[in-house]
Amino acid sequence: MAVLVAIEGADGAGKATAAAAVVDALRGAGRTAEVISFPRYTDTVGGHVLGDFLAGRLPHAMSPRALATLYALDRFESRDLVLATAARCDVVVFDRYIASNMAYQAAKVSAEEAPNLMRWIVALETGQFAMPAPDLSIYLDTPLDVARAQIARKRQRSYTDQTYDAHEADDALQRGVRAAYAALVDGDLLGRWQRVVTGRGGAMRPPAEIAAEIVAAIT
Repeated sequence: MAVLVAIEGADGAGKATAAAAVVDALRGAGRTAEVISFPRYTDTVGGHVLGDFLAGRLPHAMSPRALATLYALDRFESRDLVLATAARCDVVVFDRYIASNMAYQAAKVSAEEAPNLMRWIVALETGQFAMPAPDLSIYLDTPLDVARAQIARKRQRSYTDQTYDAHEADDALQRGVRAAYAALVDGDLLGRWQRVVTGRGGAMRPPAEIAAEIVAAIT
């Protein structure tokens, strides 16, 4: 079974770039590695509905638990892919995984409700849906102003033609997500965490440098 490494962080933190750079570094060191990115907007029912939600196309509001279930469903529909990839690789790198669901939904409820909601999500994803927990989660600690600039430079997404989707456009949510991730990291919730500071002097560190720090944390 592969080592499962989840690259986590708020929108614009540089997760996709870091995940790709980590896989390149691992392959360069002679290890087999692949990236799986979530949500899988064009490949699962859950991912398709999430794309509609983030693009503002759904006619009704959704509760945090309903959204959490959709994010979990996207992974459950991808379970065979995850297990097959883990069977043939030394390392599987996730661009977002279970902790992303925990952080984003916790950011939408009160501080009193958040711990119970996060525990409920863990039980749903790793219990009822039997998704494997990550061996290591990496939190990319990226300042909000740097992250927003990163989002603005993103290529066209499959689910929206807007610069910012519903989550990305909400600064209050993004601050809450960062606070929720801090609680996850400090409490080692969902397993072992490593915090990686991605910025230097108001800009992002080079991807290869960030990847090297992550690879060093993978055992």
